[in-house]
Amino acid sequence: MHGLLEQLQEDYSKLRFRRDERFSFRPPRTIFFVLDPSSVEQKFAQLQLLHEVGHALLEHKNFATDPERLRMERAAWEKARELCARYGIFYDEEFVEDELDTYRNWLHQKSRCPECGLTRYQTVDGRYHCPGCDD
Repeated sequence: MHGLLEQLQEDYSKLRFRRDERFSFRPPRTIFFVLDPSSVEQKFAQLQLLHEVGHALLEHKNFATDPERLRMERAAWEKARELCARYGIFYDEEFVEDELDTYRNWLHQKSRCPECGLTRYQTVDGRYHCPGCDD
């Protein structure tokens, strides 16, 4: 992990890398990463780090709707795939799909109408509307 981190800092000097308790990206240029050798997730730490770098390189900032957030996540993983090839890191499809599933499941739960159970749609203002319950 240290070698990759040093290489990323050299290749992307405008990005700031900070140790934290979880992987994340804070626009416009801060990448938070986990460095805990005892963690089971450490097996995928390099991949997660490249995913967050993907967000930064794609200049992800805000999203208006939840489906847009899912698209941003998918795009960051695709950018991570490119970075994996560049840095010789194994891109684990199963891990990535499991990560994306957390967003898919979250979106599915959030879009369910609490009154009737139908799938609601979200408008650009971020509000959900139920085709069965809304007038």
